Amino acid sequence: MKKQWMVAGVAVLAVGVVAPWAVGYVTEQQWQSVATEVSQSQPLFRLETGDYDRGYLGADFTGTITVRNPETGNEHEFDYQARVSHGVTGSLMDFSLPSEAGTRVEEIFPDEKPKLTLETRLWGTALIELSIPAVSVLREETGESFDMSESYTRADISGNGAHADILMLWPGAVIRAPDLRISIEDFRLEQTLEHLAGEVWLGDGDMSLARLEVAARNEPVLRFDQFALRSETTADDDGQSLDSETLVTLESVTADDESFGPHRMAFVFNGLEVQSWSELTSALTDMQTAALDSEGGDSRAVMQQQMESMNRINQAMLGLAADGFSLGFPEMSFATPYGPVNGEIMVEHPPVPDEEKDRMMMVMQRLTGNLEVSMPLALVEQHPELGMQVAPLIKQGVVEREGGRLRMKGTLEDLALDINGNLIPLPPLF
Repeated sequence: MKKQWMVAGVAVLAVGVVAPWAVGYVTEQQWQSVATEVSQSQPLFRLETGDYDRGYLGADFTGTITVRNPETGNEHEFDYQARVSHGVTGSLMDFSLPSEAGTRVEEIFPDEKPKLTLETRLWGTALIELSIPAVSVLREETGESFDMSESYTRADISGNGAHADILMLWPGAVIRAPDLRISIEDFRLEQTLEHLAGEVWLGDGDMSLARLEVAARNEPVLRFDQFALRSETTADDDGQSLDSETLVTLESVTADDESFGPHRMAFVFNGLEVQSWSELTSALTDMQTAALDSEGGDSRAVMQQQMESMNRINQAMLGLAADGFSLGFPEMSFATPYGPVNGEIMVEHPPVPDEEKDRMMMVMQRLTGNLEVSMPLALVEQHPELGMQVAPLIKQGVVEREGGRLRMKGTLEDLALDINGNLIPLPPLF
């Protein structure tokens, strides 16, 4: 028995000695894989790794994050460095800015620096935590200042990246300039993601902001209170179609010391075929990437890629329509000092029989839908710029007056939109 315990002890000791080296090797491979996947999965930034110096109990490496402006295509590079500690079952990466980052960082964070850590485990889990200390910056020469409370972000990833729980807490910030003051209070984000297939993710999320206030010189103070966004995306039992619902609410808007609210808007889509939706998302991403890469590139190659992406989008749209779907805004309600603005816009496409799918040429042909918008007449009368836009619609009969309200009601069928009896032909799309 004593000999067996000695053998077991030697085995445990051997594992303890070898484990940090194995963990370090796996960590390096995982990081290189993550960096490549992040760079290839979206066009807005690239994550590159420089020298990776791996030792027995730890490692050091450097890298660059390249951020691309989607409007101009201009790129900005930011260097980073990391220190890795290897354990028996995982590693801890501690990221920081290089010492040559300059006085700008010291000016913003004179005492405590932002802290970003990544804790990984061999079985495919990771915990990312970002803490940004409170900031208080004053530029006396311009009178500008920026104050931000300490913020915290955490992402708990499992299933080799297939599941993620994200939390972001930002108590607030204040931006001041001689002619402007902007304040933000209590921002919170909670998001759960579950990978289904391809580019498709399921989950639910909640985002809220207690208050946003903008005060400009010679302008009334504008304040938004209790903004919230809640969304949920689910799949059917066999994972072939998607349903999603998003609800946006705003408790009140205050301007000129007058408050009005609440405001609500809901968006839904139901029955989206998963494979076609994934292909549509991927094609849109590729088209965006091609647009960003067009500057200074081969224009013919870019045009060819754009045409290929557009063809993929058309085919994906046909696939979505063939299986049937519905989407739109089932609820829109906005409060004004003169009364509520209410509306509903919904569009749907029926499933296409299997024997007709191969002959299907257009999506628009079978689309049906309805819309209804109602607003107080006093709102138009008190705002001349809005009245100038609505007056021609009233004259054409597209908008009708009913008592103290203006209404627009329409239906979509057979490639035509009927609004209050006015038939508007629609061009065939897709």
